[in-house]
Amino acid sequence: MEKKLTIGLVLNPLAGVGGPAALKGSDGVELYKLATELGYESKVADRVSRTFEVLASCFHEFRVLTVSGAMGADLCNEISEHQPGFDFDVCVEFELESRLTEPVHTIQAAQQLVDAGVDIILFAGGDGTAINIHDALDANARQLVLGIPCGVKMHSGVFAVSPEAAGIVLQQLIEGELVGVTSREVRDIDEAALRAGTVNAQYHGEMWVPEQHRYIQAVKQGGLEVEELVLEEIAAGLVELIQLGGVYIVGAGTTTAAIMDKLNLPNTLLGIDVIDDGIVVLSDASEEALFRFLDAKMSSAGQGAATIKLLVTPIGGQGHLFGRGNQQVSPRILTLIGRENLLVVATKSKLENLAQPGEEEKKGIRLLVDTGDRVFDSSLCGLMPVVTGYEDAVVCRLALD
Repeated sequence: MEKKLTIGLVLNPLAGVGGPAALKGSDGVELYKLATELGYESKVADRVSRTFEVLASCFHEFRVLTVSGAMGADLCNEISEHQPGFDFDVCVEFELESRLTEPVHTIQAAQQLVDAGVDIILFAGGDGTAINIHDALDANARQLVLGIPCGVKMHSGVFAVSPEAAGIVLQQLIEGELVGVTSREVRDIDEAALRAGTVNAQYHGEMWVPEQHRYIQAVKQGGLEVEELVLEEIAAGLVELIQLGGVYIVGAGTTTAAIMDKLNLPNTLLGIDVIDDGIVVLSDASEEALFRFLDAKMSSAGQGAATIKLLVTPIGGQGHLFGRGNQQVSPRILTLIGRENLLVVATKSKLENLAQPGEEEKKGIRLLVDTGDRVFDSSLCGLMPVVTGYEDAVVCRLALD
């Protein structure tokens, strides 16, 4: 059993129409109306269709959650008429006049798609749409996004280079390949200033996006990781984070042990340790001891409770993240911590060794969860960022089997 990759689809039907009309952008309903009066039409749906054409062979392996009308449902209905295997649901409803959407609709749609548990938000638009998506996301969330370039201005680094490229990246995620993730800038140019001849690109924030990772190709050419050096890189990045303070539960394994060594802290190689503000307060903790500590910590802190992170690495050769060798991290412990506070670390070589070539039903690289509670385990499934170096990460599927 493996949960399908879930794509949250949001279209900005106004995007790009102002380009051919020489309006230097399409921000706002009035510019859209002006462009259409001049005879220009939006090409957003056509460009998104090109992305899904790349995915036609694997429609059965993902599902789409989208927005009513021109923001997604109209296109999905059209695709499903020709491709019965296309699996989609409309989970965001707006009553809109034709295509006349406002930024607030994109923001609300993205928020509802995140609440629905999508693995990745696929949005179609330009820099203005990217800003709307950014504003919709929790600044602390690791929500993956990818833009299909449809706007007039696309200075942000969150877009694929083409609709087809977006499809290729999504296909890699669907098939369980190692896909890098990185934080990219969201930028926008002041359209009014641009029309006056001034280019003023402003930084708005950053979002997590997938990128085609070159690691697997490099291995085929003979490039190999040096395990010790990579562990050193992983440790260096995590040490910087841990030294800022807070509570970190450190799981078993040589990868996490390297981090503890870098911190000059005692470590239980095959057990669970707890760091609180730079000091080990629990060594080789039992499930009950962990629960009591976390419960007391959260109760005493109240609304201002510090975030608690769980640092864990998969078992080499098997891929189990939970349920093998770390049963102390039970469902009730994971519930207290929250999926968003998991820090998974592994070298790329370790991840690549989890691949199962030749088994069509189990293709790609997956991390596994088996805590004994099948319903709870299902709630953990989906894309999971994995730290693989200093400021370097990929995404893997977390699955039941």
